[in-house]
Amino acid sequence: MTELADLLPRLERELGVSSGAPLPLSGGITNRNYRMRLGAHDCVLRLPGADTALLGIDRVAERLAAERAASLGIGPELLYADEDCLVTAFVPGVPVDPAQLRADPAQVGRALRAFHDSGLELPMRFWIPELLEKYALLVRERGAGLPPAFTRARALVDRIARVLPLNDAVPSHNDLLAGNLIQTGSSVLLVDWEYAGLGHRYFDLGNLAVNNEFDEAAERRLLESYFGVADGGEPAGSAQARLARLRLFRLVSDAREAAWGVAQELISELEFDFAAYADEHFERLDRAAADPQLEEYLNAATP
Repeated sequence: MTELADLLPRLERELGVSSGAPLPLSGGITNRNYRMRLGAHDCVLRLPGADTALLGIDRVAERLAAERAASLGIGPELLYADEDCLVTAFVPGVPVDPAQLRADPAQVGRALRAFHDSGLELPMRFWIPELLEKYALLVRERGAGLPPAFTRARALVDRIARVLPLNDAVPSHNDLLAGNLIQTGSSVLLVDWEYAGLGHRYFDLGNLAVNNEFDEAAERRLLESYFGVADGGEPAGSAQARLARLRLFRLVSDAREAAWGVAQELISELEFDFAAYADEHFERLDRAAADPQLEEYLNAATP
């Protein structure tokens, strides 16, 4: 794993001489992040964690996505990137408040639609059935056993994928935690594009909704902003189908998050309880999968 001291000469050649000590940033559970000054640039530097490619991360895809997000005005400026690090402009702001996001998800909904429809080609597929198979193989290769909840999650995701296959892959963010949405005055910027890939547009919508505890009213507001349809402006069947797809991809998101925790427990060098993280998401997934409305969602979501 590359150390900051080894990278500094390269960064100073590209961006200017460093001043002041790098400030470690908290909150990430995949990489190491620092705020630092390089020449005239106030920067955020990311150093990838150990074996992050095993998690479904492609650093070329991350760079391309970060560049496109910046060009669309929905992400910070990308200053430098190579195989060892990524540097973006530091943006003054705070993580978005989930309650405010639930009340008004329109800005994020429009940002996601712009990125999804940008036509960006990425060298990585982000398709959860494939990713869960990759995580399961990793667990077996490391000599560990798969928890029963992992097997249940895979079966549920495969069932949803049969109803909503990846027929229309779009560039997607795939990690829409509140900490990756930065409120800067009246704007919200999307950061942390390392899981970017070509995936299902509803994964981002479901991922945003489940990670920020959207209720039905917030889900409908998100869908209205994303699809550009106001209340009463589309057939009820279309609105219900979209809501059902979002609900199903909330489950897909939790399956991925839980399986990710199982994989990270085996490969990460960070001090974090990944096993508890996985259990939390498996438990939420099992509760949601037991909802008697699941069959209704599967039927309503069919294109």
